[in-house]
Parts: sequence; structure tokens; C-alpha cells
Amino acid sequence: MQNFEFHNPTRIVFGQQTIGKLAGLLPESARVLILLGGGSARANGTLDEVKTALGQRHVQEFSGIEPNPSFETLMRAVEQVRRDKLDFLLAVGGGSVIDGTKFVAAAVPFEGDPWTIMETHGRNVRSALPFGSILTLPATGSEMNNGGVVTRRSIQAKLAFSSAHTFPQFSILDPTVTYTLPPRQVANGVVDAFVHVVEQYLTYPVHARVQDRFAEGLLQSLIETGPEALARPEDYDARANLMWIATLALNGLIGAGVPQDWSTHMIGHELTALHGIDHARTLAIVLPASLRVRRESKRGKLLQYAERVWHVTEGSEDERIERAIASTRAFFEDMGMGTRLADYQLGAEAIDPIVTQLEAHGMTGLGEHRDVTLATSRRILETAL
Repeated sequence: MQNFEFHNPTRIVFGQQTIGKLAGLLPESARVLILLGGGSARANGTLDEVKTALGQRHVQEFSGIEPNPSFETLMRAVEQVRRDKLDFLLAVGGGSVIDGTKFVAAAVPFEGDPWTIMETHGRNVRSALPFGSILTLPATGSEMNNGGVVTRRSIQAKLAFSSAHTFPQFSILDPTVTYTLPPRQVANGVVDAFVHVVEQYLTYPVHARVQDRFAEGLLQSLIETGPEALARPEDYDARANLMWIATLALNGLIGAGVPQDWSTHMIGHELTALHGIDHARTLAIVLPASLRVRRESKRGKLLQYAERVWHVTEGSEDERIERAIASTRAFFEDMGMGTRLADYQLGAEAIDPIVTQLEAHGMTGLGEHRDVTLATSRRILETAL
């Protein structure tokens, strides 16, 4: 294992009827902006429950944060906070709403052009407004980490940022609020969480036994829980397990002291920015192709992954690796995901613009070894056709 420090200040309040505990989690004097997405929280009664729990506090709303939150939309929220002297943000939604809230929290006190927060990946953030979240869609783990992704539509750029100042103070996780989610969003959440774990686990061996077993347990739990959550929308145990797995997949713990990859995400971001494909679905396209192209540099962990996650123990090393990759693709497809560019009506003509965007955004040496060059990214995309 490598040297590491682990710090996560987010308080988690988990379980049924926990939104009612909101009043005790933020100051009575707080002037609150509730940030929302497309309206599901309003339609299913979650927003009313939140506002009741906030009591007599001054509360305003900002809705319309997109599934891939846009800089343009978020800057309107920044203007509202500054204009009306609001001092506490509350995200009510999934990872996109929480990511967007993190950006707003950092941008409000920021001096200069807030887009530079994204260009520096958060390194220039010196402070942020306090904020909390109420999670309605398990997927990204944003409810217990300090990172986010924002798209600037005018230049088709989708960039990630993180800062020690952008951890939620608290996050409320009530699995019952997920009962009304469309199957597509549930499937997206399962695949997103799965790939989050893979990006931190499927690299090269460093004798991190605790982290490996933790990651393998999360992957196995997703393989079991994903189909259950899809088939039985009001199965509390299935939804509770999915919600907690997705949180643990990216709260920093399984990535502590181990190498990390994240090239699948970086390539996937460009697919979303250029073609509007759901984030999780870009991961389902890129990951199987990436594992095939990079199988030699990942051989040791791929064999471990084959045995411990997919229980593949027979055949040659190459056969076991191939079966593990095929099992990964099949799992994504069982979740309703297309796993090839052709499933999204994209062909070879789409590859050059993606590679150009990767170069423009400095994504020229990705992966745990920084050896995913532009040429490697091109081979991955060609394999994903």
C-alpha cells in the first residue's frame, strides 16, 4: 500500500423518514437556497417534506439543473445567491444536482472568472458556502465526497473539479425516495457505481488487501443488488443496499492508499459533452473496450477480478481475463445498457472529434501509469465500435 491520508467530514443520516431530521442539521438563522433538477422532487412530495422540515427559515428555490449540470445554468444560481444574500445551499436530487451545488458553493465567494475553477480542477478554490444534500438518486457518490463535474455547453467542455472546501456538511439518504425513479435512472446508478469501484480497484497489485476485499465486496453486492433494484422498485432492502453501495464506492475510502485509473471517466466525459449520452452509458461503452486494449498492463488485477468477482478459475490466463471482460459487458447489458458506440448510432467518424477534445483538455496521459495516450484512447474507441 502507498502512503495516504483519509479525511471525510460529511455526516451521513441514513434510513426511512430521515428528512424530518433536517432541522437539526443547519443553523436556525440560515438563509437557504434549495437546488433542484427537473422536477421529480416536487412531483413526488420530497420537496414539500424538505420545506416543512426547514420550518420558519428563509427559503428560496432554484430548479432546472440538468443531468449534466451546465456552467451556464449554475451561474444563474450563483447570481441569485449573491443578489439575495443567501448563506446555505441545500441540494435535493441526484449526483448532478449535488455536483452543481458544489460548484455554486465554490463560485459564490470566488474572485475572478468562476470557469477557472474547472480549468484548474478546483486547485484555486479557497473557500465555499456551506451546503448539505438530500439524495434522491444513488449513483455518483457525490453526497459524501468533494468532487463534481460541470459542462460548459458553449464550448462543449465537461471537466471535473474537487476541493477540500466542497464536502457536504451532511447528506440525508432515505431509500424510500428512490421508489419512483424510472428504471433507466436506476440502471444508470448501478453502472456508475460499478465503474467508480473499478477505476480504483482494477489497476495493478499493491498488496492492499483491505482495499481490494472492500472493493470486491462492493462489486459483488452491485451484481446481486442491481437486478433486484430494477425488478422490485419498492423493495426497501434492495434500494437501501444500492444507495449505500453507491455512496461507499466514491467516498474516498476504497481509493485510499491504492493507484487509481479514471481514464474510462475522462473518455466518457467527452462522449457526453459531444453527443449527450448519459454519463453511466458512456462508461458502459468505454470500460469493456479499455480493459481489452489495456489487458497486459492490468493483467495481475484482471486475473484477481476474474477469480474473486466473477468466480472464473478455469482455463488459461488469457481465457480467464476474456471471460471477466465478457461478464462485465454482459452485466451492463443486463442493466439495459448499450455497450458499443453503434448502440448510440455512432461510427468511426465520431472518434476524431473525441480524440481532439481529449487533447484540448489535456487528457493525453491518462490511467494509473499515465500511459493512456491519445493513440491508446483512439484504440479504445475503435474497439468500442
